[in-house]
Amino acid sequence: MAGAHRVGIFVFDGVTMLDVSGPAEVLDKAHEFGSPYDVVLVSPYGGDVVTSNGLRIGPTMTAHEAGDLDTVIIAGADRLPVQVIEEELLTAARVVTASARRVASVCTGAFVLAALGVLDGRRATTHWRHTDRLARHYPKVTVQPDAIFVRDGHVVTSAGVSAGIDLALSLVEHDDGTQVARKVAQELVVFLQRPGGQSQFSVATNTPVPRNTTIRKLLVAVVAEPSADHSLTAMAAAIPTSTRHLARLFKDEVGTTPARWVERTRLEAAQRLLLEGHSVTLAAERSGLGSDESLRRVFNRQLGITPSEYRQRFASARRGADDR
Repeated sequence: MAGAHRVGIFVFDGVTMLDVSGPAEVLDKAHEFGSPYDVVLVSPYGGDVVTSNGLRIGPTMTAHEAGDLDTVIIAGADRLPVQVIEEELLTAARVVTASARRVASVCTGAFVLAALGVLDGRRATTHWRHTDRLARHYPKVTVQPDAIFVRDGHVVTSAGVSAGIDLALSLVEHDDGTQVARKVAQELVVFLQRPGGQSQFSVATNTPVPRNTTIRKLLVAVVAEPSADHSLTAMAAAIPTSTRHLARLFKDEVGTTPARWVERTRLEAAQRLLLEGHSVTLAAERSGLGSDESLRRVFNRQLGITPSEYRQRFASARRGADDR
């Protein structure tokens, strides 16, 4: 296809289906909206491959048959972090990524890139369950354990499974602009796109659902308006109960103190505001963390970086003009 951006999705037996179909669907929709993507499936041996759920996908072509590709996306599989990756798979992946202008991975596909040395000296992420293993096995990689996707130069890695859709949307946004990416996201009824620095877990979804309906309502109120007064005294008065009893209820139902849960929720709100392009001062104010200095202290304690560094590191593809 003349003038098309050639994308190879690298697959193999045992590959996770959604790691393949998610990015492929995004690129196909982008093509429908006038962005010329020519997507091919590449595998170590060609022919069909059997996915982890038993379905076959194909036909695929070998790395040599694929020739030069603009972008290569390495899909993941459950076995990659826990088994020795076979040499045939690595050899084919090495060939197909060698001349690509851009290389990406979905989920545990990062382990293939790490094994090839592509991630040495770079920041990267993978499925939250395997970030520790990636860091231990490949110490030259700076693993970002709680990011949806990470762009470092021409290499982009994403978190687990559905994050491949976010990754593909970021590639479309980088290539063709926000408008095209937004159309694709709307067509697929997904977010455009979850920012790379958004946590793989939101505070709300990672919190056990309280059996106590009063505590549940308090949590909803904090998430809905993080900048409101959510001190222990104010929350206790809202129930009403004593501060001591509220602290006990919180510990039993949520597993932490009210202050820690509120701070983590406010941090998440500040992260979102920064990635939307707001200033540090505004993010501090609207998240409820107060001053710039308070925001910096929380970021350093929880994330190990400053708010400005966080925004620069996880800015959207379109804002990351230095990566072009």
